[in-house]
Amino acid sequence: MNSKKSEIELPKQFLKGKTILIAEDEDFNFRLLQKFLTMRGGEVIWAKNGLELLNILDEKKHLDLILMDIKMPKMNGYEATKKVKEKYPQLPIIAQTAFALFGDSEDALEAGCDDYIAKPIRFEDLTTKIKYHLKIKQT
Repeated sequence: MNSKKSEIELPKQFLKGKTILIAEDEDFNFRLLQKFLTMRGGEVIWAKNGLELLNILDEKKHLDLILMDIKMPKMNGYEATKKVKEKYPQLPIIAQTAFALFGDSEDALEAGCDDYIAKPIRFEDLTTKIKYHLKIKQT
């Protein structure tokens, strides 16, 4: 009989107590990010466009981080970022862009995003960026 236990290692709960808003119009992309973040202890809020994001910010006073899709209906990520930063300049925003190779990463930073990550998202890179912007000790 084999004495080794078969255990599934759960991700570290480094986001416990943190609230992250995901601004993303694509359901699949949101669900993927939601699962990744909640498995690490984070609370997730969904905004399907920039206008919805601004309404949520008016209702909920505390967010720790925004993951901002750039290409969204009604109000894109650039416009939404500028408006968020006017009211909440210290709130970290990480742009998610499929266009990072074409210069949109620079445009995201110019709009006020604190960082960006290219789609498809590599979760190891996302973890590093989130920990950096939330000042969580890297492990």
